[in-house]
Parts: sequence; C-alpha cells; structure tokens
Amino acid sequence: MGICGPNGIGKTNLLDSIYYLCFAKSYFSNVDTWNIQQGKTGFRIDGHFNQLDATYQVSCVLRENGKKEIEVNNECYGKMSQHLGRFPCIMIVPDDIALINDHSDIRRKFLDNLLSQLDNNYLHQLIAYNKYLQQRNGLLKKSGNNAPVNIELLTIYNHQLAHHGQPIYERRKLFLDQFIPLVIKTYNDITDFREEKSIALTYESDLHIHPILTLLEQRFSKDLLLQRTTVGVHRDDILLSFNDQPFKTVASQGQKKSLLFALKLAAFEMLKTIKGFAPILLLDDVFEKLDEQRIQNLLRCVFLRNAQLFITDTHVERLQKISDTLQKPLQLVPLA
Repeated sequence: MGICGPNGIGKTNLLDSIYYLCFAKSYFSNVDTWNIQQGKTGFRIDGHFNQLDATYQVSCVLRENGKKEIEVNNECYGKMSQHLGRFPCIMIVPDDIALINDHSDIRRKFLDNLLSQLDNNYLHQLIAYNKYLQQRNGLLKKSGNNAPVNIELLTIYNHQLAHHGQPIYERRKLFLDQFIPLVIKTYNDITDFREEKSIALTYESDLHIHPILTLLEQRFSKDLLLQRTTVGVHRDDILLSFNDQPFKTVASQGQKKSLLFALKLAAFEMLKTIKGFAPILLLDDVFEKLDEQRIQNLLRCVFLRNAQLFITDTHVERLQKISDTLQKPLQLVPLA
C-alpha cells in the first residue's frame, strides 16, 4: 500500500500506529505521553492482523493514569514482553541512517530488537543483564568516593552478568554468522553489483577472547576508577567497513542508505525464514538521496519478498511509476 500526501499530514503517524500494535510502543519515542493528542488524557489504537490463515484483533490502550495495556482478541498480557515477536515488523525511516553513522549502541539496539522478536528467552536474558549491569554500576559509583567496595555484592553481580551475558553473546554470534552474509548479498542486489569496493561487517565483542566473568575480574580496577562496567555484551558492536576503511567515513550518502536498506531487508528475511511467515514492512519517506536505479532495485528486493508493505511518499506519481515499471500492483491511498 502506498500512502501519499504532503509533509505534515500524518503519513508517518499512520505507520507508527501499526508499529505500536506490533511492539506496544512508538518507533520514535519511549515516552508514551508524547503520542497523546493535545487536550486528551490517553489514546487507543485498534487493528486487525491476518497471520497464517487466522485473524487477530489487536488493541493498545494508554489510560489516563499512565497505565498501558495491549490486548489480542480481548485477552490482556500479563507482561508487555510477551507480545514482542508475535506480530513481527520492520520499519525504515530517514533517521535510521544513524545505524550507519552513529555509535555502537544504535547497532546493538537494532540487533537486540531483531533477536528479541525471534527469541523470547533472549529478551528475558537481556532484561536481566541490563538490570544487574545497572546495579553493578550503581555499586561502583558508591565505591568511587573513597568508600569501601562491597566485594561480596560485587561478586554476586559479576556472576549474574556472566550467567545472563554469556548466552546473549553466544546467541548474537550464532545469528550474525547467518545474518552478515545475507546483508552483503542484499547490498549487492540493491547496488546492482556496481560497487568496485567491497563491504564487510564484523561482530566485535570482548567475549571473543575471554569469558565475561574472567573479563569482569580483570577489569575491576579500571571499572572502579571509571565508576562503570567497561567490559561485557553491552559494549558489543557490528563494525561496518568499505575496503578495510570505516564505512561511515568513505561511503557516499547513496551507499549508506543502500547498506541501511540491506540491514533492514536482511532482518526481514531472517524473521520470515525463522517465523515461517513474512513480517510487516513499513517504509517511511525512504527515497531521499537515492538515484532512480537504486530506488527500483530497492523496491524490487521488497516486492520479491512478498511483504505486506506500507510505504509513504510525497509524490504519488513516483510510486505509480515504480509500480508500473516493476509491473507490481501497489494500492495508492492519497491523503489530503
């Protein structure tokens, strides 16, 4: 479905509403109250999903007391985390270029979001790891003011971080062994093999060398000095390179967007393969800084995946032309 109209008319809000029903949160903000219409005290979003020949009614409600609820077929979850992955979804927006240009925490968030949709146990391990990481950092800060360190409590935190962190590392490593070749293939499809340079993605982790418990014990003095945990899976990264140079410093804007789409479409493919059905694909104003050939290659990759696609653009003629060129029907919905 192509949603067309001028800027500021609500195209992005429509896509974000779909995302809300899949994740029980906005793609753009973790503060739910920012999504309440001015003058109102809450909101309700309803949608119907068809999945493997079954129909589901999904509702997300933010009440005036700040409580958020998500229901599927009128049944409410005990925990929000139980909903994640039930209706998989991939969204691409212009600001996602931060996945290429910015710091490692953006790429970790992308990877964690993807793996959490695939593996609920991974999500629980990640929640527990972050809880103990916060507690360990709090202990280090208290001990930084010439106060004695509670070694017994520190040891407990170290073992808990190891207990939850090691499986996170192993799951990431196993997944990325399959994911990275798929990203490179998709990038080549989008660029139509026009690049003379070659891209590479490398999983970087402290745990490649030693188990996390050993690393935590080795870095204790440094952690105490800096008052934070300097080693662990919360520092993992996916390094992006272009002929052995940092991708973000040598790639053009078109190349960066091509790699962004490759990462997202490879994520889509992994979800589809493992889940057994295609996730929803949301593309919001993605054509900026792409030449016509890359646009056609991108959408050809999308159409070949038989995704349920929602795409926004300010130019209805552009979407119609692409639909005609690729000979793929695209329902156009103009917003005025």
